[in-house]
Amino acid sequence: MEETQKESIKSASEEISKEFKTLINSQDLDSLKQLQNLILGRLQDSNAVLSHFNEYSEHCFTEVSADFSRNTRLLKSMKSDLDYIFQKLRYGHPFRPLIILFF
Repeated sequence: MEETQKESIKSASEEISKEFKTLINSQDLDSLKQLQNLILGRLQDSNAVLSHFNEYSEHCFTEVSADFSRNTRLLKSMKSDLDYIFQKLRYGHPFRPLIILFF
């Protein structure tokens, strides 16, 4: 009984497959394949451009990261000095003027 059931399922599947083949135009399928290949090519080109840009960005970042860190430390130091000066001005304490040298 299982054998006959399997054979009937197989023949039904083949019949449905034949019917689907008659519904689909082969030119439409070829057109879809060409469009998919075109889209794939464009996506691969975009991926290559983005990869190149990422490498360039990484290179630029390594060049400026040391300067950025140094300038960040300088700004933090300047902020600390200004906070000290404004604190002394706010509370009216006399203070000696600070000599700040910038290089």
